[in-house]
Amino acid sequence: MAMSVLTLGALTTSVAEAGESPVVRTDSGPVRGVLTSEYRSFQGIPFAAPPVGELRWAPPQRPRPWTAVRDASKPGPRCAQGEGIGSPSSVDEDCLYLNVISPAKPTPRPRPVLVWVHGGGFTSGAGSDYDFERLALGGDVVVVTVNYRLGVFGFFGHPGLGRDSGVFGLQDQQAALRWVQRNARAFGGDPRNVTLFGESAGGMSTCAQLTSPSAAGLFSRAIIQSGPCTIDWPANGIFPGAPEGKLFQRRSDVEAFGDAEGQKLGCADVECLRRLPVDALLPLPFNAPAFDTRLLPTDPAEAFRAGRFAKVPVMTGTTRDEGRLFAAFFPDQPITEARYQQLLRDAFGDKASVVAAKYPSAAHGSPGNAFADVMTDRVWACSEVEAQRHLAARTRTFAYEFADRGAPSLIPFPPGIDPGASHGSELAYLSELGGSPAKLTPAQQKLAALMIQYWTRFARTGDPNGEALPKWRPAPKVQSLAPDRIGPVDYAAEHNCGFWAKL
Repeated sequence: MAMSVLTLGALTTSVAEAGESPVVRTDSGPVRGVLTSEYRSFQGIPFAAPPVGELRWAPPQRPRPWTAVRDASKPGPRCAQGEGIGSPSSVDEDCLYLNVISPAKPTPRPRPVLVWVHGGGFTSGAGSDYDFERLALGGDVVVVTVNYRLGVFGFFGHPGLGRDSGVFGLQDQQAALRWVQRNARAFGGDPRNVTLFGESAGGMSTCAQLTSPSAAGLFSRAIIQSGPCTIDWPANGIFPGAPEGKLFQRRSDVEAFGDAEGQKLGCADVECLRRLPVDALLPLPFNAPAFDTRLLPTDPAEAFRAGRFAKVPVMTGTTRDEGRLFAAFFPDQPITEARYQQLLRDAFGDKASVVAAKYPSAAHGSPGNAFADVMTDRVWACSEVEAQRHLAARTRTFAYEFADRGAPSLIPFPPGIDPGASHGSELAYLSELGGSPAKLTPAQQKLAALMIQYWTRFARTGDPNGEALPKWRPAPKVQSLAPDRIGPVDYAAEHNCGFWAKL
């Protein structure tokens, strides 16, 4: 006899009281998670069928149902990828799994649900890299972290794939959101109150989903961390050797590149490419979502400018020193003055001397810092200012800058580059990364608790403000988040956006 979600909820509560592992019935079958005195955790739940064989480069399909209770005590495999920042490599294509964590204490009302999309440049990472126990408990919410296809498996294009080319990873994210709509209540969550949030590629994914017609109704709020849709960059602006570019690519260009790469591998069609092993395809450089597709009919940057995006409340922001992380990856450190000047010439041509005069090395502590700060302002901050302007003109928007320059860094930094509040440095304040708690000072712990309240208040109500929280005014105001200062900052002036607009 089938058991209703309501009955199963009561069963789960009684099981929790007995101190046993909780069982929840999803729409595909029952799963057994892990219970502690504070939280319930379910990991490795399939939200789509394995994208292998004929489903390689196909829209995600519903998973095959199961009847026996499935173990959900550990995460599923990470999607196929090379080694990333603190992220191991993988050759698994069977990777479309998600994880759910929530407070153990029963609640009379469904909790808000936050769905996390991980970063990693669309080429690395996994939902299980992030432990959101503090966020779930501190904000009394349900948090779902998801995997999605990466690199060539998530963003490959080919004429044989039609209007699905280049967006398979984004399709996976929508499949996970549909799973949340069907299953949130079974985990104590409210499907009518879902916040999509992510950082870096996850933030860029979130802003892209705001412009996707097929994502309509799947979430009611969005948090974009270091991922404005309007971002573009000059030569070397993101990684060493990277040419001038922008985030989203036209489908026809992605397909032409995919066809050419396939020919190099001896394949004239998609069927041949689907028969190749993972390691033969993994090196192919596909890491940009495509537009002119069913999921993204137009370039999300242009959709933002035209106001064609979901009018849901949005929180959006960056870190104070985004570019420091990327500058740290440049070879032959430390960056010398001569190298700095050459990098400026590569990026800005005959305007390099104007940029050098605005950003002299002496004022930034070193040539490496100066180059990083140029890219912080030109690539990240001023793109963010534009995105905030388009959002605030059409929907309720709250903007922030994470400005703790003493935050733990994601990597060891080379001589001549100070980490500051670099790209990704806010993550340790919201989650544990790789299962290891960051070493935060008491003042940083206080900031982390405050940020968790802001994030989860926003998820609950569409407004981060709450009792006993420092006032956060909507955009165009920007809230600075640092241990020694919570309050408005003149973000555009701080990042010289007037200068960059005229350059």
